[in-house]
Amino acid sequence: MSQTKYVFVTGGVTSSLGKGIIAASLAKLLQAQEYSVAIQKFDPYLNVDPGTLNPYEHGECYVTEDGAETDLDLGHYERFLNVPTSQANNVTTGRVYQSVIDKERQGVFLGKTVQVIPHITDEIKHRMQLLDKNGDYDIIITEIGGTVGDIESLPYIESVRQLIYELGDENALVIHLTLIPYLSAAGELKTKPTQHSVKTLMESGIKANVLVCRTEHELTEDLRNKLALFCNVKREAVIQSIDVDTIYEVPLKMQEEGLDKVVLDRLCLPQRNTHLLDPWKAFVQTLKNPAHQIRIGLVGKYVELQDSYKSILEALIHAGVQNQARVEVVSIHSEHLEEALEQAVFDRLDGVIVAPGFGQRGTEGKIKAIEYVRKNNIPFFGICLGMQMAVIEYARNVKNLSNANSTEMDEQTPNPVIDLMEDQKELSNMGGTMRLGAWACQLEKDSKSNHIYNTQSISERHRHRYEFNNQYKEQLFDDDFKIAGVNPDTQLVEVVENTKHPWFIGVQFHPEYKSTVSNPHPLFVSFIKAALAHAQLKK
Repeated sequence: MSQTKYVFVTGGVTSSLGKGIIAASLAKLLQAQEYSVAIQKFDPYLNVDPGTLNPYEHGECYVTEDGAETDLDLGHYERFLNVPTSQANNVTTGRVYQSVIDKERQGVFLGKTVQVIPHITDEIKHRMQLLDKNGDYDIIITEIGGTVGDIESLPYIESVRQLIYELGDENALVIHLTLIPYLSAAGELKTKPTQHSVKTLMESGIKANVLVCRTEHELTEDLRNKLALFCNVKREAVIQSIDVDTIYEVPLKMQEEGLDKVVLDRLCLPQRNTHLLDPWKAFVQTLKNPAHQIRIGLVGKYVELQDSYKSILEALIHAGVQNQARVEVVSIHSEHLEEALEQAVFDRLDGVIVAPGFGQRGTEGKIKAIEYVRKNNIPFFGICLGMQMAVIEYARNVKNLSNANSTEMDEQTPNPVIDLMEDQKELSNMGGTMRLGAWACQLEKDSKSNHIYNTQSISERHRHRYEFNNQYKEQLFDDDFKIAGVNPDTQLVEVVENTKHPWFIGVQFHPEYKSTVSNPHPLFVSFIKAALAHAQLKK
């Protein structure tokens, strides 16, 4: 069996440079050369996973097929590679320490003093190699969260150093992503922060093999030579990562810069000339040159931070390209709608998504928005909490169920049409205890959803504690408002549809998690198609 190669991606100078996008882009280029590639993310925070983090703190919590609550970068990995990730693809310091402490309590260390080195670093190295336990991959890319020099990142950097020593130089390399800032007063790019960042990495015993330089301006040949000389890398290993209009251009820019060639040469792997990147190029071409343009309203409570709804925004891009359309997303804060719903804003929209979320804040605004789009035949897509709000809106305004609500928002509601799931009622721990991961759904024959999926049996990912209260089935649903999908085992309501509306679907699951460049999600594709039809009607 051939030796699996390892690529480690570190970051310097500042955070939020896009290590995840660079890692996913490199993986896409290597995949296009017919190498089997996996990506994993190691996060230095002490939370066991991002599941209990506020979206304002960490952006979206991405859910995998096996029910892991993970970093949003795993969404990029899946969208780029069209390969599912799992719990093993995202590890946090909290999970590492929890594992080591549990072993200590069980006596695994035979009375030894448990220390960061070797016990924590051994656990990190073990987890870094877990994906390769069956020898399924040619190359494993490991993204190290945080910035070189951070105290919390030191155990990971030390683990990388040890692992490179154990694997051998020809089987591992380090890509260091750094910033080349532009000083407008001086009118020039400055390399000193990058030099210091590389020096910090070297002080930890790691030599950067490749520099990927984030920049707003083109790097001159002199500047590239200077970086190569002072950062001790080969000239061809100084890779420019200039700002682009869309993240989907990044793999193509990295190919132009020769990142995949440098990596394969360094790992002693042959280059394979294939055209497997052609569909990606066609996707980007359509994305940048659409035939149509539409406006979709995204009603949510975390709209100030775009990363809170990252997967929804990307799924809209995928579906837009499939429909030859550029999707302009109009962010609408649901809390502001509670004060006043501006009809003029909604009338300019071609479709509305009511986004997921937790807690009472902003929910009445979501209900107002749903009532307006239902009455005015604007295409509507409710996701998770968005579906629940659609049920509440119909119960209140059509079925006259006074004060109908979710017990999440009002524990004393006289009509709890949405209620806490039975298996959630005795839980005290919040982390990792929701209904998570892939669950089956059986669609009603000849429902709109059945036609969209072109099958009755589907599987989608979930992340919720509350569900439709089946005691209200007879009271609430009728010929106009129907259940279109249920879980075959629990009879949990998964999909609702308003049949008198051009396109009105609410889903308890999160379809955005499964949308990729290669396979745009059918619900999003159909929703955008309906929005295009609505835009034509307004002309």
